[in-house]
Amino acid sequence: MPIPLRCRCGQVQGEVGTAHTYTRATCYCTDCRAYAQWLGVPGLLDEVGGVDVVTMAPTDLRFTAGRDRIVCMSWSERGIYRWYASCCRTPLGNTPRDPGVHYVGVSSACLEGAGAAVDDAFGLPRRCLISTGTATATVRKRPFTTAWGILRVVIGLAGAKLRGRRESPFFDASTGKPIRVPEIVKRSPHGNQ
Repeated sequence: MPIPLRCRCGQVQGEVGTAHTYTRATCYCTDCRAYAQWLGVPGLLDEVGGVDVVTMAPTDLRFTAGRDRIVCMSWSERGIYRWYASCCRTPLGNTPRDPGVHYVGVSSACLEGAGAAVDDAFGLPRRCLISTGTATATVRKRPFTTAWGILRVVIGLAGAKLRGRRESPFFDASTGKPIRVPEIVKRSPHGNQ
């Protein structure tokens, strides 16, 4: 059963299927933390600076309204694309620059029922923990769960490549280019913007 997707103001809407979910993860890297701070939306970070994402095949993500409000940024000319709603700065997902890599990390902040519905659909507390060394406090590591999560992503990517899957709502199907020109944002010496 799909999970409704919605930005905070409701202009961007869609749904996320659960058939091709790779894993659920919490990322503590400095780039994810800086991105959450750059967006300026409260509640994106957990108590130790982690961002909750559901990693999945982008074919399971569909936008039904507000496609013209979807924009993206990147910290550099080589960095990943970070997609968000321009209307209210709600994070939507992160994608590699290469549309041939069939992956999107959907922010749980845009999933309706972000608590129970997301937990039921994508799992809690078993989640992959990424970059725990850069968390703002000590995080209890889960090596087996993290290794299993990473393996699931690799298996999902390999399966998509074998099946020739390339569709993504963030890339033009005919050109392979992103649907919006990414804004390159230079980070300040203090770690954000």
